[in-house]
Amino acid sequence: MESQNIKWCFLGFSMFITFAACLAKPETHFHNFEITPTPVSRLCTTQHIMTVNGQYPGPTLEVRDGDSLVIKVTNRGKYDITLHWHGIRQMRTPWADGPVYITQCPIKPGGTYTYRFTIENQEGTLWWHAHSKWLRATVYGALIIYPKLGSSYPFPKPAREFPILLGEWWNRDPMHVLRQATITGAAPNISDAYTINGQPGDLYRCSSTGTTIYPVQAGETILLRVINAALNQQLFFAIANHQMTVVEADAAYHKPFTTNVIMIGPGQTTNVLVTANQPAGSYYMAATAYASAPGIAFDNTTTTAILEYNSPHSKVQRGGQPILPQLPVWNDTNTANAFTARFRGLNSQGKVPLEIDENLFFAVGLGVINCSQPNFRCQAPNNTRFTASINNVSFVLPKRNSILQALYQNTPGVFTTDFPPVPPVQFDYTGNVPRGLWTPVRGTKAYKLKFGSTVQIVLQNTNISTIEDHPMHLHGYHFFVVGTGKGNFNPSTDPARFNLVDPPVRNTIGTTPGGWVAIRFIADNPGVWLMHCHLDVHIGWGLAMVFLVEDGVGKLESIEAPPIDLPQC
Repeated sequence: MESQNIKWCFLGFSMFITFAACLAKPETHFHNFEITPTPVSRLCTTQHIMTVNGQYPGPTLEVRDGDSLVIKVTNRGKYDITLHWHGIRQMRTPWADGPVYITQCPIKPGGTYTYRFTIENQEGTLWWHAHSKWLRATVYGALIIYPKLGSSYPFPKPAREFPILLGEWWNRDPMHVLRQATITGAAPNISDAYTINGQPGDLYRCSSTGTTIYPVQAGETILLRVINAALNQQLFFAIANHQMTVVEADAAYHKPFTTNVIMIGPGQTTNVLVTANQPAGSYYMAATAYASAPGIAFDNTTTTAILEYNSPHSKVQRGGQPILPQLPVWNDTNTANAFTARFRGLNSQGKVPLEIDENLFFAVGLGVINCSQPNFRCQAPNNTRFTASINNVSFVLPKRNSILQALYQNTPGVFTTDFPPVPPVQFDYTGNVPRGLWTPVRGTKAYKLKFGSTVQIVLQNTNISTIEDHPMHLHGYHFFVVGTGKGNFNPSTDPARFNLVDPPVRNTIGTTPGGWVAIRFIADNPGVWLMHCHLDVHIGWGLAMVFLVEDGVGKLESIEAPPIDLPQC
């Protein structure tokens, strides 16, 4: 097979990609593209937003396991930008991971940077998105990794496949929404709509003509690759009168199970098989909020697309009203937890670390911090600002260099390596937390891991400010979810209930509201790797930390040298 050239253009910055699906040494062809602003109309308004090829969301990138990618980004916008290839392990290539000020300095307006990496032993559904402030509200797209030629899915091949990208829409520039929240210290304004592949759907004003329609033939089975690209919201998703069989999540195959509804957090992906076994007609796909935190404002609307049978009968019914699915209520944590608990890994047996070298306990939660900057209108209680932390450390992004560059260049003063492995103060994490424990310290702290060490992290949800499900994403790794439970984790009794046989494999996992989740992985990928909440409002408040995984022995266990065009701060 000859190498393929796929061209991408951003409304503020341009990009091109070349990859070879089959060649051992893929050819690389570079092309430059001019960018023009793209107005996008939704909900009776028109916004000039950052897009790819004038598309919102961006085009789907389709590759195979083993492909190499070269992505040159030219920033023609007014904001700094980086791109992250969410879920790609980036073996020895942390320079291509993309989180701003973690693995690279931002690509400045007018600047360029070329991402280079190879897909290694991964297949399934992932995605790409901006990783600098709130630009990922519109800068994102699907990344589909097919099996190597000669390999197949561990389930019957579907007749068709569709990416389903769930997102959020604001009737303002999302960067302006973020700026207002930063100035006031309050929570940002909620979105005006949810979207399916960029379209809000029939239930919003001025949206019915653009509702996304997915055609099916009666009797066939299709594969839906569902991606939650929403900025700040977990979502329930269902299809009227149709069941879904879950087969994969976060680019890892899982033992199939059937469900009427899925819950998917920001950053997560879930592949489902759907059989068109209903009477010919039109059926709504719909997504609406799962909001786990009581008393916190959220966008309580519903986005729709249409599953339409290709028959004369369906065309007649489309002139009327398609059937709506029954979705859980917004605070149905029982349904959310029950769905997540059904995942079992398909190929995880014998791969789960049994002996642990690093046993970490991370208390995750929100909080408040006193205002210290002039000209800020602090709107949290008692002249404070909202914040978030892990083990009482609210993460601060460096500005004069990225952490990876500072590590590689031995630049002092950018970060410290004293991130606490356990909370500095033990307390009743899910009980009535005293106000004296609501205020974290601020810092750019990392935790060192030796190459090849086995790591267990218990992510303990806390009731600081409020109990909330935090979808935690670990860059550079996938991990085994070996246990979960309600209340405070008990190290004496809870590990006896861990699933060490067929635990699910994820790259993003929610922290059970009022409970805990335990994950394990092997630190076999050297570099600097961010772990953070994928609710972007929370990472901005400091719900993040960094692992420094040391080089091992020899070239194959060490990070590659940085690219010559790596942006400088």
